Amino acid sequence: MSHSYYQKQWAQAQESLTDLLAQELPPEPPKPEKDRLTAFQNIATLYIKYLQIFRKLEQCYDQIVHPQKRRVLRHVLDGVVGRVLELKNEMVLLEFSEFHYFDDILSDLKLTPNDIEIPIPKYFINERAKVLQDREKLLGQILAKMGPQDEKTEEVKMTTEEAIRIIQVHERARQGRLRAKFMREIRLQEERERLAANRGAPTLDADLAAVRIQKIWKGFAVRKKVKRERDEEMMFIGMTAPPIASNPKNAPQGLSERTEGSRRVTQTEHEREYQQALVSIKDKLREVEGPDMKENMQDQVRQWFLECRDGTGKFPDYPTEDEGGSALIFKEKDPDEVAAELAGKADEKEKKGKKGKKDKKDKKKDKKKDKKGKKGKKGKGDDDEEDQGFKLQPSNFLGAVGESSKSYDTVWKEKNEESNFSQKHDAELIKEEKRLEVEGEIRCQVDELMRQELKNLKLAVDREKGKGKKGKKGKKSGKKSGKKKKKKKSGKKSGKKGKKGKKEKDLTPDRTMESLYEELVREGILIRSPKYRLMDYLGDYSYLGTTLRTANIEPMPSLSDVRQLVALYGILPLGSQAVHEKAPQIKSLLLAGPRGSGKRSLVNAICTETGANLFDLTATTIAGKYPGKSGLQMLMHMVMKVGRNLQPSVIMIGDAERTWVKKVPKTDKSDPKRLKKEIPKMLKLLKGEDRVLLVGTSRAPFECEMKGLTGAYQKIILIPRPDYASRYLLWRSMIVQCNGILTASVDITSLAKVTDGYTQKHLITACQQVLTERRVALLAKRPLVASEFIPPLARIDPIYKEEEEAFKTWYGKTPLGKKRAKAAEGDGDDDGKGKKGKKGKKGKKKGKKKK
Repeated sequence: MSHSYYQKQWAQAQESLTDLLAQELPPEPPKPEKDRLTAFQNIATLYIKYLQIFRKLEQCYDQIVHPQKRRVLRHVLDGVVGRVLELKNEMVLLEFSEFHYFDDILSDLKLTPNDIEIPIPKYFINERAKVLQDREKLLGQILAKMGPQDEKTEEVKMTTEEAIRIIQVHERARQGRLRAKFMREIRLQEERERLAANRGAPTLDADLAAVRIQKIWKGFAVRKKVKRERDEEMMFIGMTAPPIASNPKNAPQGLSERTEGSRRVTQTEHEREYQQALVSIKDKLREVEGPDMKENMQDQVRQWFLECRDGTGKFPDYPTEDEGGSALIFKEKDPDEVAAELAGKADEKEKKGKKGKKDKKDKKKDKKKDKKGKKGKKGKGDDDEEDQGFKLQPSNFLGAVGESSKSYDTVWKEKNEESNFSQKHDAELIKEEKRLEVEGEIRCQVDELMRQELKNLKLAVDREKGKGKKGKKGKKSGKKSGKKKKKKKSGKKSGKKGKKGKKEKDLTPDRTMESLYEELVREGILIRSPKYRLMDYLGDYSYLGTTLRTANIEPMPSLSDVRQLVALYGILPLGSQAVHEKAPQIKSLLLAGPRGSGKRSLVNAICTETGANLFDLTATTIAGKYPGKSGLQMLMHMVMKVGRNLQPSVIMIGDAERTWVKKVPKTDKSDPKRLKKEIPKMLKLLKGEDRVLLVGTSRAPFECEMKGLTGAYQKIILIPRPDYASRYLLWRSMIVQCNGILTASVDITSLAKVTDGYTQKHLITACQQVLTERRVALLAKRPLVASEFIPPLARIDPIYKEEEEAFKTWYGKTPLGKKRAKAAEGDGDDDGKGKKGKKGKKGKKKGKKKK
């Protein structure tokens, strides 16, 4: 794509953003929405529109090469990402559910489910590429020093009967193959003898033979043509996938990726030139315009001295650095204003003493009135809250988005860039920015000179009047008292810092970050996460979600919903510091689902997409390491210290339910309850600026105490079994990944239907067992058939409906699940009993009147 394409896309995104800002920040505050469904529809529409803008801005920021435009874009992009997270939080608070369905809104906006996929900004990795490379290099060196780890291979125990049976099976198979080969040779021999006996038969007429050949050839040619046209039509309407290109580099996707890569290289070159220009232009401005600036400032300040002296009869006090120095003088140059201010200050001091007593009396009266008011309103408080309705909470990001939109409108919207074809930096804009910086630096120098000059002028005037000594003493005493006050203030600050230091003791003050990092790697706590993209976690959209909810049936989430939640709660906040500090803080995340549903893959996806470190605090990993209470404190301190300094970081706890299990089996020697008290302490220490996320995985959360698990993990994501649409996608992609070839003989539809209950890991295992190297080599002669995948799947136990229902029941008992159920019951009661309740109240009132 060209520069103009991304410029147009940015302009479209800004127009949409301006419309949304006008909607969200109206001149008059909007009235609260009383209907819950209407309020959700409004928030969901905003959410989807912001997602569209987010996708466009992310693509523009990734590909625009102009360094100054990219800074404005980054500011807008972070603001939009933060607003998306805020709106998601609003929807959760409104619907009491992590999973939302937008079928009706998507149809109104003419969008597809793919349009609400959460895009992952590429700058999370690209802008930290060098840091990540250095970290990977360090990790590789430490692992190389440790040497290859001894893999514990478990001995397969087998009884004598099982061994004999395996030998018998293989022997019978060998004999069967030999017998089949022998019989085939016999049949071929008989066929040869039969042909030899029929050689004496009369030959066909030449014309008749030619007609037969033509008939067979024409039939073959027409059938081939029809098949080709049918395949082209099916490919055109999207029913079959296009053939894989022989050379993927020359395919359109390959060319597009190469273009994007070359634009990123251009970005780095332009950024380097921009950084050099910032220094060179500033130095040039200091040399060329600096002396003139200095003279003008000094002349203005001297003029101010004289004007004030003529107007007030004495030289003024020079403003301090905290007040702004000479910058304050240039705003207030008139001596009349200075005299008015001095007179006003004197009047204020006199009035303060008189007003102090009156204010105290008024406050006492107000307090009494408030107390009376509160007593009277206690009974009506609940009704007022109900009448208020639903209103969006104030945003931390709309201000930043508005500022960046204004800078786009003023600078870039109408800017003519015909001469800047290569999209390099704009020197005039740099001059405007750096001129202010140079002016500020020179002003500080001028302030120092002019303070000394003012001091000399005052001394000269005092000498003339014969008050030089008193003035000196007064100034000295003033300075001393000022110093004393400063000392007191500094003492208070140091006391506060001391208190903060007591809360978090540094147990490793003498150790470097490299040594702590190396120790954690050696102990197997800081591990290398496999590269896994979130887009590789396949799953389709839930098309029945809205239908089931309208029928008061809570649907199981789809894998697409899970992917979106991991992006919203795990990846987007961790990737950007600006977003993490202001967005709703999420410190911990629990991934609960059956075995093989991809929980560990999602943890790896969070680390891959954000470039985060991965700390493994699973009970089996830390068993026997850092023993005792002091050892555990040291371990948690080291993990937190390294995680904060090398953020973003992910702390993973596998089998999280075992930490709060009611009774630990005697055979379990890993001490799973070891982190029970440490996890809440660790979460309390995390602040807004700490990009550290605790992620737990659980395959049986219903086996532990609900209170402890839900108290430690702020957000819970339930991972279901793959539904039909997701299984269809999984089969198609996994067969291709294992070097299989999809043909008409592979009935993917039936395969997806039959494999209900099997998870992603089960399907991958079946593909790996079927598509061996030998089977892949035979695909040209013997195409793949769906029935080949059934035998390996038959040897695997699926996830039965009862286990999925157990997960669903457990999720309904979580705090959010309880709120959802309560809200559903409340809505039902309102529909059924609302009218009766009103009639009953009216009846009571009538009865009172009769009395």
